[in-house]
This record gives sequence, structure tokens and C-alpha cells, in this order.
Amino acid sequence: MATVLVPVKRGTAPAGPQVYAVLRAAIIAAEFEPGRQLSENELAARLGVSRTPVREALARLREERLVDIVPQLGTFVSPISVASVHDAQFVRESLETSAVRLAAERAEVREIAQLHELLQRQEDTVAAGDPDRFAILDDELHAALCGLSGHGIAWSLVQRAKGHLDRVRRLSLPQPDYLGEMLAEHTAVVAAVERGDPDAAERELRHHLRMVLSALPGIRNDHPDYFEDS
Repeated sequence: MATVLVPVKRGTAPAGPQVYAVLRAAIIAAEFEPGRQLSENELAARLGVSRTPVREALARLREERLVDIVPQLGTFVSPISVASVHDAQFVRESLETSAVRLAAERAEVREIAQLHELLQRQEDTVAAGDPDRFAILDDELHAALCGLSGHGIAWSLVQRAKGHLDRVRRLSLPQPDYLGEMLAEHTAVVAAVERGDPDAAERELRHHLRMVLSALPGIRNDHPDYFEDS
């Protein structure tokens, strides 16, 4: 079945960033599977834009190593690179654990309440068995924790680095009990932040971020065609 691409909204934001976000999300969710050829003309028609924002979006995705542009052949969704997954994990763990320490020192009652609201929404999503929605709420919680550090740029840098890691994470979400385990770990991180305990917050978050790496061998075994041969 063809992937459904919703035309970009005109007059709300520049087309380029919207096209980039839509295509990136489709790759991360494996709606555009590794090896798939992406046609500028087809994407432009389906998104209701000219080829220019599509070309700009594909160039950004190439920088993130999510697509390969092969001269005279076309643009293809990149296979998942295990090396890139580990690179992204290193960047993410370094930045987010530093951020969560500051969050534990700075967070106020109102901000803690907002974190608990996010946890409640995640719990509802786990009960509904909706991994796609959980992935969105997962990012919202991590972004909020980075924001509480006073260094919001940390999340922007993490976002740019974690494309291949997100692809593995999305493949892991449907596994039995995985969403519940992630929610439990999120809850432990928020509890440490609420207590104002930076050491515990860092420890809990580091454990949580490494969870996806423990699932990597099984995911690679289940989806061998999605990964680079290495």
C-alpha cells in the first residue's frame, strides 16, 4: 500500500521545512523503507509543492545520512547504519544526561506538573497500544527535560543527530511490553528530577537511553533487509 503523504499547509509556514518534516517522519517510521527510490516529481505532486522544497528537503536528509543521492540513478532511502546508530547514541547520551542534571537542579513545581501530565498521556497511549503516538510523546518528554536545563539547543542538536537511532527505536516500539518498559523508565527519570537528585536523574536517563541498544541485535535479526551489510 502506498504511503499517504498529506499535502503541506499553505500560508502557515515555509514549504521547505514542512516537506522535510514529512519526509523525515516517513523514513523514521519505515513508511519509506530502506532502498526505496524517491522521485522529486512524484513527491512534489503528492505534497502539493514545487520541486524546489522537495530538493531542499532531500539535501537536508542526505546530510543526516537518511537518503543517498546517486548521480544518474536517483535518490534512495538509506539503509540503517549501525555505526550511525552508535554515533547518535553517543551524542544523545552526552547531551541529554548533562541536561537532565541541570533540570533536576532547576525544575519548579509547575514544570514538574507538566512532566507528570506528559507521563499520564504516555500511560493512556500505552493502554491504547499506540506505538506511533507514543513515539511522539516520547520526544515531547525528552524535549521538555532538555528545555528545563536552560539549554534548549541541546534538544535541537540531538534531533539533528539521532535519525538512524530513531529508526531503530520505531522498529522496537511494537515489541511486547516495550512501551510499558519505556514508560516505567520515563517515570523513574521524572521522579529523580522531582526529588532534585541530579545523580539519580542522570543514572536513570542513561539507563533508559541505552535500552534501545540492547534491543538492536534482535531488531536487526527481524529486519535484516533494513540494515547495511556490515
